[in-house]
Amino acid sequence: MGCSNCGTSKGGKPAGCKSNGGCSTGGCNRLNVHDWLVNIPFSDPDSDCRIIEVSFNRGSRKEFYRNATTHLFEKGDCVSVEGVSGFDVGEVTMTGELVRLQLKKKGVEEKNPDLKKVLRRASERDLEMMQQNKAREREALIKSRAIARKLKLEMKMSEVEIQADGRKATFFYIADDRVDFRELIKLYAGEFRLKVEMRQIGARQEAAKVGGIGSCGRELCCSTWLSDFKSVNTTAARYQNLSINQSKLSGQCGRLKCCLNYELDTYLDALQNFPDNAETLQVAKGTASLIKKDIFKNLMWYVLPDSNKQYPLTIERVRKIRQMNLQNNIPEGLDPVEVSTGKPKEEVESGFVDLVGQISLKTLEKADRKKKHGHHKHHSQHGRGGNADNAGGGRGKEGQPENAGGNRGGRGANPGNANPPREPKKSGAPPSAPPPDKGKRR
Repeated sequence: MGCSNCGTSKGGKPAGCKSNGGCSTGGCNRLNVHDWLVNIPFSDPDSDCRIIEVSFNRGSRKEFYRNATTHLFEKGDCVSVEGVSGFDVGEVTMTGELVRLQLKKKGVEEKNPDLKKVLRRASERDLEMMQQNKAREREALIKSRAIARKLKLEMKMSEVEIQADGRKATFFYIADDRVDFRELIKLYAGEFRLKVEMRQIGARQEAAKVGGIGSCGRELCCSTWLSDFKSVNTTAARYQNLSINQSKLSGQCGRLKCCLNYELDTYLDALQNFPDNAETLQVAKGTASLIKKDIFKNLMWYVLPDSNKQYPLTIERVRKIRQMNLQNNIPEGLDPVEVSTGKPKEEVESGFVDLVGQISLKTLEKADRKKKHGHHKHHSQHGRGGNADNAGGGRGKEGQPENAGGNRGGRGANPGNANPPREPKKSGAPPSAPPPDKGKRR
């Protein structure tokens, strides 16, 4: 479904729609539709649909036009069509039999004489004029917002769309109440020197025009494929056991997310198997209140008074307790079922042994501790031997001056020694001789 102009030009810069060559999400043309009937031959070519669908402003607006010319247009061709006091340039998005299905879906008659016509295939002059006028839209939007703010009108200018020939401009705005913009139209016409049309849109339509990335990580549905905006309320979230958190349930338009309606029908079909009027159950410990329904496990969760523990009950058990309550019988307990938190692991017999799991961190810590202890002991022995030899007048380590002491044992010769000599053991054994001086070795 990508456009024919996408790709990478010289220097690594994206060409065409500048969507890095990936148009599978409709980035080059919003609200894109795949013509899956384009390669199917028809027996009667004369009965082919002569109406085509043309999109404007990168797919944000689509209209139907009658092809009264002898040209056969394909998807992606730029055409010049009838506009307001002039012409407009758009891109062909759909042709053939699929257009008839879209006409029937939107309630448009194929033989309607009010349908505008296709003038010609867009020439280079038409495309150049369109690019020049499209470059004025950003500046016109800034000026229009400043003028509306100067008149202190409670409205927000969302987008400005200028016709390809530059004779008409459509200003899309958002307002909560009705706005008297008669004076505003006069100022716009005098400022921009063109015909002005004001069109009010909602918050969802504004998000569709601006576009963006949703919390799911994909492009907004309203800017890629969603064309019909159905009303969404918090009841859809309650049926799906979602927490009523306005910040999480709201989209970029500030309204509830349209995707809340996607799975609503599935939940409503599944909830038909659950018993009605089972919000409370009478048991010996008190009145159990229903807190949620799990359609995936067919369980109903209840909670007893003065307790935060949740009890899962099967649908059959709830119906049985409900039937007992209607007969003025109160059961002893709820008899909940056990719900496993995880999937049990399956034992798989294999011909090899996993040695990774047999290595314990404690063994590694013990080995590391012994290694550090032995290293510290080795350094302490070197320190005592060196002091004894230095005190006895031996040559110290390389680069150190000799100690001028003459006492062989080194006792008392170096008063600043931090390691005093060891005392002999009580068993009477003579003290071990100090190790030879390490500094003498070359």
